[in-house]
Amino acid sequence: MTDTRRTAPGPEPTLRAGRPRSRLSLLLLGASGLLVFAVLVALGIWQVQRLGWKLDLIQRVEARIAAPPAPPPPPSQWAAFDGVAEEYRRVRLEGTFRHDRETLVQALTELGAGFWVITPFSTADGTTVLVNRGFVPPDRRDPATRREGEVAGPVSITGLLRLDEPGGGFLRSNDPAANRWYSRDVGAIAAARDLGPVAPFFVDEAAGETPGELPVGGLTVVTFRNHHLVYAITWFTLAAMLAGAGAWIARDELRRRRADAPLARPTA
Repeated sequence: MTDTRRTAPGPEPTLRAGRPRSRLSLLLLGASGLLVFAVLVALGIWQVQRLGWKLDLIQRVEARIAAPPAPPPPPSQWAAFDGVAEEYRRVRLEGTFRHDRETLVQALTELGAGFWVITPFSTADGTTVLVNRGFVPPDRRDPATRREGEVAGPVSITGLLRLDEPGGGFLRSNDPAANRWYSRDVGAIAAARDLGPVAPFFVDEAAGETPGELPVGGLTVVTFRNHHLVYAITWFTLAAMLAGAGAWIARDELRRRRADAPLARPTA
């Protein structure tokens, strides 16, 4: 008779760990890991430093905006004009607008698309400063439709000092010959309007300084992108993940070497 009894299955064989890695591969892996780890930590530290710089800049700008208005830098300081130290400072100008030389610069504001009205301002000391008088919609670009806003004679205005915007806007270059402007390019506008020497900055006129409804002043947006903390956390997190991966590889290599070591035999 055939024996049909089934024998009990024996224990399953234990899976052996992989072979240990060579010293060269471990050296290369460790060196590259340390290099990347150092770069990630350095990027995180750099973003922390940038965060401190940005917070200090925001604090300084807020102090300038809240300060009483003062005269703008005189011509004797134009050659050494420090825009970073002066931008968004409140200034007061006294003089006369030259409305016949105004320039319209395309703008996109909270009021919609339209134009900034950039007008030369002849100050009492004989210098010329470009003033952004504010926003007008496309259907009011013609000065004849907003005569009530064209102040005649000597006036005193306040506003925020702004930096030159040479070249043009995003993917669009200023075209003085065609009178198409996409940025408040002080030098180019002065040359196109034959204004002679002008200040190396312009002034955003404050709200409520113009009679009538247009131009609408006081639309300066003072914002600063501040994602440095997020970037720092990202770089430090990646560095921590890399360190964790390195610890796992080291533990796995130790397990492989223990499994590959010959078993000790008892002596007789």
